[in-house]
Amino acid sequence: MSSDATSKYNFETLKVTQPKEFVAHVELNRPKRLNAMNKAFWSEMKHCFHQLNSDSDCRVIVLSGAGRVFTAGLDLTDTGSVSAKESGLDTSRKAFAIRKKLADYQDTFTAIEQCTKPVIAAVHNACIGGGIDMTSACDIRYATQDSFFQIKEVDIGVAADVGTLQRFPKIVGNDSLVRELTYTARRFNSDEAKEIGFVSRVFPDKNSMMAGAMETAELIASKSPVAVQGSKVSLVYSRDHSVREGLEHVVLWNQGMLQSEDVMKAIMAGMQKKTAKFSKL
Repeated sequence: MSSDATSKYNFETLKVTQPKEFVAHVELNRPKRLNAMNKAFWSEMKHCFHQLNSDSDCRVIVLSGAGRVFTAGLDLTDTGSVSAKESGLDTSRKAFAIRKKLADYQDTFTAIEQCTKPVIAAVHNACIGGGIDMTSACDIRYATQDSFFQIKEVDIGVAADVGTLQRFPKIVGNDSLVRELTYTARRFNSDEAKEIGFVSRVFPDKNSMMAGAMETAELIASKSPVAVQGSKVSLVYSRDHSVREGLEHVVLWNQGMLQSEDVMKAIMAGMQKKTAKFSKL
């Protein structure tokens, strides 16, 4: 990627840059609309992460938001045809139309999870509704001291349907609290988010958080991409399967990956007290 990545990553709602070698920065770029998720966002986000997944110049991704807040969630003024109010359709046909649209929206954030490159979410100020869905699909979550989170969907009369109810409980691991936050739509701040394990670090402000996120990203990018991406694939698989199934999966995976040149490069660098340099994957 070039420094602005405009030749390969040209989006209306996202800005993609490469601030450091092998590090991609994806920035939600609708600051005047508080980075609310409009119709274009849902297709662009999925396309962006599919593209990054196959980009050998990218080994790790930092996801942040431009402007005053990380994201206000769903843009209720521009959501496409989620309600499927097509005239002339009966209830069942409207239901099929809604089903397809919701599945497309789910795929947008599943693309983050299925991207083999680790994704670091850097949250400042508000992370509402769809923001919880999105960050729950990320690998690592950092936040600023002034940030707050809210599973907002019940306040607009729906159940969260693009990932929060499936991923958030497995991250937090407290069923009672998950249900409380889901049923009440109450805000929880950065300190509580860290206490319950939703974020791993809290920073004083956005500048220090972005510096911390980039430092972590640069460290990850310096490691073997074979090892890092294999680790993510195994972690995601094991979360949804039994221990035995997870063990069998990683054996099948590593029977090929252990033959990588990265293994010998890492061992030799360690013995020589040098930093290994790994080829593009």
